[in-house]
Amino acid sequence: MSDSTLPLLVEGYAWLPDRRRRNGGAPVRTRLLGKPAIALHGIDAVRFFYDESHIHRRDALPGPVLDTLFGRGAVHTLDGERHRVRKALFVHLLKDRESIADLTERATAEWERARADWAGRSQVVLFDAFGLLLTRTVCGWAGIPLDGEAARETADDLVAMVDGFATPGPRHWRARRARRRQEERLARRIEDVRRGGPGHTEQGAPAGAALAEVARHHEADGALLDPHTAAVEILNVIRPTVAVAWFLTFAAHALHRRPEQGAPLAKGDTGYARAFAHEVRRFYPFVPFLGGLAARDLEWRGEPVAAGTMVLLDVYGYLHDPELWPRPYTFDPTRFTDAEPGRDDLIPQGGGEVSGGHRCPGEDIVLALLQTLVPLLARLEYRVPEQDLSIPLHRVPTRVNSGFVVTDVH
Repeated sequence: MSDSTLPLLVEGYAWLPDRRRRNGGAPVRTRLLGKPAIALHGIDAVRFFYDESHIHRRDALPGPVLDTLFGRGAVHTLDGERHRVRKALFVHLLKDRESIADLTERATAEWERARADWAGRSQVVLFDAFGLLLTRTVCGWAGIPLDGEAARETADDLVAMVDGFATPGPRHWRARRARRRQEERLARRIEDVRRGGPGHTEQGAPAGAALAEVARHHEADGALLDPHTAAVEILNVIRPTVAVAWFLTFAAHALHRRPEQGAPLAKGDTGYARAFAHEVRRFYPFVPFLGGLAARDLEWRGEPVAAGTMVLLDVYGYLHDPELWPRPYTFDPTRFTDAEPGRDDLIPQGGGEVSGGHRCPGEDIVLALLQTLVPLLARLEYRVPEQDLSIPLHRVPTRVNSGFVVTDVH
């Protein structure tokens, strides 16, 4: 089999769906980074992929992804008991209702602060503005309050980590530098926390904040995380939250293309806001696929899968499969207004169970932030000047080319 790494880099999100179509819908066999790989598709594939007896994450993530997006030693690289104990920390931090409510209240306050600033500017790039707003929100919530230039520099670094994980060249090296800078800064903060008292820290982080919780987390063997790994995991709380800037900008794109969909949002229809959030995550591309390694010799629909084979779960193709989603290339929130999607139906942040598996524990936070901020966006008045609003599928992660520029904000 020829290696598909270069075609993947060139074609981006279209690579796997195109290969699958050319393959008549059968599982795609190829090589990536020199390793044998098989790509699976469909709801049964989601369940197969998220069965820990089938797929391991240990050693599955390429070094360039670890050095930009997740970090060395991250929870995403663990399996078994080590994963369950570390994952419990994230479930505790990211799925508590009171904590999520606190985060959304902070986001609303930051929106009002930002809106006042936007009104005084000749133009605003929404993608950049959302990144800064979310950085201020989540860092304050996590016990790492930032303001001024520190907030802007941190926002730039957090966005860079996401923006450069899947590409060679300048974006990738910028992401590496950003991660190294933030890991060093946060490792020092972790050490400061550990020198503080049981109810507070020298940096003022309350005991229940994410910074303090990660600093005092004990692993399966009873040991504290080393400062570097603790910094990695703090970043795995705040970085994905800032990545909601992609979805918020896509929401602006959807409202610009279908302005009639903004009316129920502006009126405060909470059910519609949740459906709209689901549809943004389904319709707009974020990850093309997810990957793991076959834990043992397996079989998928009669296809042998040797131990150690890279197993890819098609995400973009799955979320745009006409057999699963009628009119998949039409942005239509009403597909989610009558019922919530099933556990393995909507997988932009993974499938399976959260507590024991590898589904993203921050999914509730993403939905809560979108449900909170998208209605505020729908009520915002602004003008959209001529610009390039295309979303290139060869770029991973993709984004609106112009960043979505607005003027006359009020």
